[in-house]
Amino acid sequence: MKKLILTGFLFCAVLVSYAQKPSFDLGLKAGISFAKLNTNFAKEENRTGFQGGVWARIGAVGFFVQPEAYLIGKNGDFEFDDDGSRVTGEARFTSLDIPVLLGSRVGTNNFNIRFMAGPVVSFIIKDKTKLSTVVADAADIRDYKDQAWGAQLGAGIDVGKITLDLRYEAGISNINQNSKYEQKQNMWNFSVGYKIF
Repeated sequence: MKKLILTGFLFCAVLVSYAQKPSFDLGLKAGISFAKLNTNFAKEENRTGFQGGVWARIGAVGFFVQPEAYLIGKNGDFEFDDDGSRVTGEARFTSLDIPVLLGSRVGTNNFNIRFMAGPVVSFIIKDKTKLSTVVADAADIRDYKDQAWGAQLGAGIDVGKITLDLRYEAGISNINQNSKYEQKQNMWNFSVGYKIF
């Protein structure tokens, strides 16, 4: 029994010491998003979008910093009443998202579980909103900013060169220029990545 405990202890010590070595990873990622454009004037629905880009991870002593850059499609449907008429809308965004995540991991560089959180800035490259009917404030509803801030929280796993991430992103800033029409992008992201090195 003592030998078994000692063997287990040595195995854990080797695992922890290996995980504490400085590391650098660079990779590609692609995935899907389930986005909702939360508003203060409408009922919203989730819609699916896609993402793809690059990531880097610099770590030591079980902690890491992970900057990323990816293009992502964020979509949302909503409906509201305008003078007794039901209005439906579709919002479609393409943005360049740049999160900088701080995290911790347990395991080795080739097999580990990760937890991460941090801010993300979205630079809106293209936006398109369609409304089912003409409304007086249509121009204000579609008047979007060039960038927005959010926060991401998530977990992931690395198996060899493959990485899997699941994250929730909460919109912090209103993406609408007009404070009367608050619109924040919230979403779930699932991505698969590949370590180039």
